[in-house]
Amino acid sequence: MNTDFLIQLLLKVKEFEQETQNKNTDSIDDFRLWLNEKSYQNTNPTALFKKENKIVFDTENEIAKQVILLGRFSKQMIRRGLRDFPQLSNEEFTYLYRIIDENSLTKMQLIERNGHEKQTGIEIIKRLVKNGLLEEFQDEKDKRITRLNSTPKGKTIFEESIAEVTKISRVLSAKLDEKEKKELLTILKKLNEFHFNVYHNHKESTIDTINGLI
Repeated sequence: MNTDFLIQLLLKVKEFEQETQNKNTDSIDDFRLWLNEKSYQNTNPTALFKKENKIVFDTENEIAKQVILLGRFSKQMIRRGLRDFPQLSNEEFTYLYRIIDENSLTKMQLIERNGHEKQTGIEIIKRLVKNGLLEEFQDEKDKRITRLNSTPKGKTIFEESIAEVTKISRVLSAKLDEKEKKELLTILKKLNEFHFNVYHNHKESTIDTINGLI
C-alpha cells in the first residue's frame, strides 16, 4: 500500500479526533460522515458561483442543500426502519397513517394531505389497495366520488409498524436536545405553511411568481 496514503489517512484521523473530542465513542461511521462534510466544504458549489461572478445567496443556498439532503437521508432511514413492512417501504406508510387518522377521505384529499402530485399519489393508493391495506368505496351522496378507508389488514399493519416508525422519528431527530427540537419544529411548520399555500393555490405559477410571495 502507498505509504503517503497511510500518512494522509493518519493525519485525517488525528484531525478528526481533535475536532470531535469524543475519542472513546467515535465510530467508523462518524469518521466517514466527518470526511464527507470536509469534502463538501472543500468543493462547496457556492465557491464556484462566486468564482464565476454569479449572484449567490449563501444562507438560502445552504438551507436548500440541507433540506434536500435531509429528505434523501429520511427516505433511506424510513426504508431501513420499515424493512419488515415492505407494503410501506416508500411513501405508503404516510398514506396509511393519514387514513387511520382521518377515515373516508377522497383520493384527492388524501393525496393533497401528503403534498404529492396527482399521478404520484394515485400510484401510491393503487399499491395500498392492491396490497389490501386500503379499500375504495363510493360516496353516498355523489357516486362519482371514490373514498378510501383502511382495511382490517391495514389497521393491523399500522399497529405493528407504530413502534418502528417511532424509532425512525427519533433517529431523524438525531442528537438535537429538546429545545433544539422545538425550535426546529416551529421553523419547519412555518416553512410548510408557506409551501402548502403554494401547493394548493399556485399550482400553475412560475418560480418567479412564487418568489414574489416571499
